[in-house]
Amino acid sequence: MTDTTDIKAMTEEQASAELARLADLLGQANAAYHTADDPVMSDAEYDALKRRNTAIEDRFPQLKRDDSPTDQVGAGPAEAFSKITHVVRMLSLGNAFDDEDVDGFDTSIRKYLGLGAKDALTYTAEPKIDGLSLSLRYEQGVLVQAATRGDGETGENVTANARTITDIPHLLQDAPNVLEVRGEVYMSHPDFDALNARQAERGGKTFANPRNAAAGSLRQLDAEITKSRPLRFFAYAWGDLSAPLAETQMGAIEKLADLGFQTNPLTKLCATPAELIAHYHDIEEQRATLGYDIDGVVYKVNDLGLQARLGFRSTTPRWAIAHKFPAELAWTRLEEIDIQVGRTGAISPVARLAPVTVGGVVVSNATLHNEDYIQGRDASGNEIRGGKDIRVGDWVQVYRAGDVIPKVADVDLSKRPEQAQPYVFPTTCPECSSPATREEGDAVRRCTGGIICPAQAVEKLKHFVSRKAFDIEGLGAKQIEMFHGDEVLPIRTPEDIFTLQARDAATLARLKNRDGWGDTSASNLFAAIDEKRTIPLIRLIFALGIRHVGEVGARDLALHYGDWDAMAQAVDTARPAALAHRAADEAEEAERIAANSEGRRARVKEARDKALALANIPVEATAAWADLTGIDGIGATLGLSLSDAFANADERAAFDALRTHLTIVPPEAPTQDSPVAGKTVVFTGTLEKMTRAEAKARAESLGAKVSGSVSKKTDLLVAGPGAGSKAKKAADLGIQTLDEDGWLELIEGL
Repeated sequence: MTDTTDIKAMTEEQASAELARLADLLGQANAAYHTADDPVMSDAEYDALKRRNTAIEDRFPQLKRDDSPTDQVGAGPAEAFSKITHVVRMLSLGNAFDDEDVDGFDTSIRKYLGLGAKDALTYTAEPKIDGLSLSLRYEQGVLVQAATRGDGETGENVTANARTITDIPHLLQDAPNVLEVRGEVYMSHPDFDALNARQAERGGKTFANPRNAAAGSLRQLDAEITKSRPLRFFAYAWGDLSAPLAETQMGAIEKLADLGFQTNPLTKLCATPAELIAHYHDIEEQRATLGYDIDGVVYKVNDLGLQARLGFRSTTPRWAIAHKFPAELAWTRLEEIDIQVGRTGAISPVARLAPVTVGGVVVSNATLHNEDYIQGRDASGNEIRGGKDIRVGDWVQVYRAGDVIPKVADVDLSKRPEQAQPYVFPTTCPECSSPATREEGDAVRRCTGGIICPAQAVEKLKHFVSRKAFDIEGLGAKQIEMFHGDEVLPIRTPEDIFTLQARDAATLARLKNRDGWGDTSASNLFAAIDEKRTIPLIRLIFALGIRHVGEVGARDLALHYGDWDAMAQAVDTARPAALAHRAADEAEEAERIAANSEGRRARVKEARDKALALANIPVEATAAWADLTGIDGIGATLGLSLSDAFANADERAAFDALRTHLTIVPPEAPTQDSPVAGKTVVFTGTLEKMTRAEAKARAESLGAKVSGSVSKKTDLLVAGPGAGSKAKKAADLGIQTLDEDGWLELIEGL
């Protein structure tokens, strides 16, 4: 699943394509792990994909996507549960995978805080439980609610279920008036084995591992089922508080133990990275005898005052990191290679394996990344780093760390059958027979069928009704699959959703008369659809599922153009310039890879001719393209994707048909909650009262955009001693400049 193309050698187009692929894979993985309790990849594979995503973003910061995996936590709550909004967000943790990462974590903490290498700084180290995160809210010492993490902001209400867990006290003595205790629900190995034995005797579902058993048990709609399951709970953190628990992490954990919570006895205070690593290896050696699953060790800055200074990134705290254990390995036979088609048309190969037990779980599927990985060569015939030349019948090495679709890590060529043939990757879509093509520099082959491709259509419709898009109550992923295959009341395009009630009234096979439906459920669905006939422009743009257009991109487009018709007209006008831009890029890429072969020289000539043919484009097209790609955060990659979607006849027909059923609400102007909200701020020189990292984080928390360079778009320069050329440029441009005291005075009280 991980592309092995060297990031240092990537072109911008390759990087953009890879970020799109990673966003799609990691988004699916989050939903599968956090919402469905049915992971599709190992922890190690997920971590590797996320690290690769971060590395590409670091090299190409201008390509960071609106739906970047680095900005996401977990997945949204399931529709079956009521929702609870966390007063304090439940975030995920950054990861360390080796000793150098741990040293780097300590170095980054010291740099952020302005501490020297010899200044005292202590950490706690505790086992990372492989379970389900849970937040417990106590008011006046009484347990009033329990919620899963969900997407970090909103979780599932599992209060009745949590009350059945013996490790969770219902009443607390000497606790703060408001106390949110956070920890992990898990199942011990003996209890897991006993549960699976009982399930098998009754003919019920057995679980692949204790984490899935714990998650599935806690998220039961019937609390009596949860009560019958042997769940446990370790407390290790907190959220909303009316009064501090202690001044240190270790002191707070001790306070939680005093209040009656189970805390992990292996939690230890460490003074250096070397001590952290030593404790990590001590816990690793005990891993098989603990009686419950762990997948690493978590390090946290001990001083809670320093934690507060360090604060948070978008999805992770700066003051904590998880040091993960390595993955597990096994060998098995590759029996078949199947092809799957995703929402964006990406064609992904999947290995069907002879079942093999890896880490106590039987696995039979693995993702094979892309055609280059399977064939071991890129589109130009060059051997690629990490390519395996994988063939049906090969003996392959797989790894996993959890109940997952594993990764094919290696091939044993000494065991290859003599009749094994190189795998021929399809050039047509297996779902709709449309051509499957690869753009220059793209590692992924994609179906060109768009909305006429059943696989893409179903996934696009699922995205269309998702929580951050139209969010239609009662019309989720399962219902979309049902309606898409329906012969009487099909939903094949977004417009079909809004004509469903009228079509239902005109048929004898009424929805209300079907199994699982009735008057009330059918009426409720139609009412929920009607509620979404009025939709904010931002949600509409995001809901269309246009490649590269995430929530932030949808917002930026909506704010810039103001209404749908203006955006559509601008995109249409810019089309000739968009095509010229692409042609020029293709010509440049062709020249870059050109060799002495006749075939490549012809390819260069064809690309140049194409670029020249598009060179004479209307002035208004150039202006519209410049306006579109000049929107902060948009750029040429997103602009081309938007242009392609609007120029695709089937896609455009679907957009236009949908438009006739909607009242589109224009976006509101950004609120001005602070004097720097919406402004671009640059910090330069030496800051004496806070570190540069603290200043940047504070400005961003107040709604400002922090840039590293001064330009005409800069609104404010904060200059300390030694400001240099940036201060001079700001003065030349007439940009407001403040010293550090002026900046602090400006944001005082906010």
